[in-house]
Amino acid sequence: MHDGHGFSTRAIHAGQEPDPLTGAVVPPIYATSTYKQDGVGGLRGGYEYSRSGNPTRTALETCLASIEGGTHGFAFASGLAAEDTILRALLAPGDHVIIPDDAYGGTFRLFDKVATRWGLRYTAAPLTDLAAVTACMCEGTKLVWIETPTNPLLNIADIEQIAELAHRHGALVVVDNTFASPYLQQPLALGADVVVHSTTKYIGGHSDVVGGAVVVRDEELAEKIAFHHNAMGAVAGPFDAFLTLRGIRTLGVRMDRHCDNAEILAEFLSGHAKVAEVRYPGLAGHPGHDVAGKQMKRYGGMISFRHKDGEQAAVDLCARTEVFTLGESLGGVESLIEHPGRMTHASVAGSALEVPADLVRLSVGIEDADDLLADLRQALG
Repeated sequence: MHDGHGFSTRAIHAGQEPDPLTGAVVPPIYATSTYKQDGVGGLRGGYEYSRSGNPTRTALETCLASIEGGTHGFAFASGLAAEDTILRALLAPGDHVIIPDDAYGGTFRLFDKVATRWGLRYTAAPLTDLAAVTACMCEGTKLVWIETPTNPLLNIADIEQIAELAHRHGALVVVDNTFASPYLQQPLALGADVVVHSTTKYIGGHSDVVGGAVVVRDEELAEKIAFHHNAMGAVAGPFDAFLTLRGIRTLGVRMDRHCDNAEILAEFLSGHAKVAEVRYPGLAGHPGHDVAGKQMKRYGGMISFRHKDGEQAAVDLCARTEVFTLGESLGGVESLIEHPGRMTHASVAGSALEVPADLVRLSVGIEDADDLLADLRQALG
């Protein structure tokens, strides 16, 4: 399966050739921890122990690399396991990192509560402002961590511009591509060095498996990630890899429907009397609309909005929906609603990254748009 094929062709076929023994068109689940060796050191297909490599995981990793336009993919037990491995593999105590000032709460917690304890330094900056990012650069800056669109404020960072700036200062660039998915955005092609995902979200797409991914193009980076992937051991199990790969095959068609539905709901919300502000990159009034149009295929399935009547009204709204399920996470086929301040982003309460108390976040699913509209209409009152 070569790079010349289209996205969905690669999503369905890359790393997934029919099984040579049986002709099975879906890679089997290799539920094994170890492998028979033909003599000491004589490995069949390079497999010796499933932390180091498993054929089902290899199929997923090959596919992940292909759909992100990379050369090496790595599948992890969770998105945060992937993030932690990047930090350990590419940084050392004393190094400085620039992170978004509206980063995902779990990412902020990893930097603020875990990485700082072994000597990593970080600065949170508005990545929408290139001058602000430049001002945060110092001699020890080794990494710029980009999230775009951000969670939950849907801010847009210009990957190409930040990558140019970071590389001039000798720093690497990591892009968390979870919200966009590889279908809508290709950070490596825009100059990023590393792409990271919570594959739990759009890539898996069915709210039935937790996982993470890292994709790179550079051989030296790949060697560092591969070593730490094995040495730290937070790898995806074979059943998780199987489910994630199953999700990838429909990523293109799912994302098209997520975007169709989100565009309809964003327009509806932006005209509603109870809504103070809608955060959706597809709206012409969004501050990152033009940059998103330049670097994304479409604008995604995530919407955040602020309730005119404040925090309690936002919380009450989340309890009144019927088609939208009140729950954390995102990117599944079902629509979800949540209150970030009290749920997904409680870990940043009281910090500089605290989110507005009247904010509601929607993960727009692939149900019938009319049903989603009717549900929001009745919930808003």
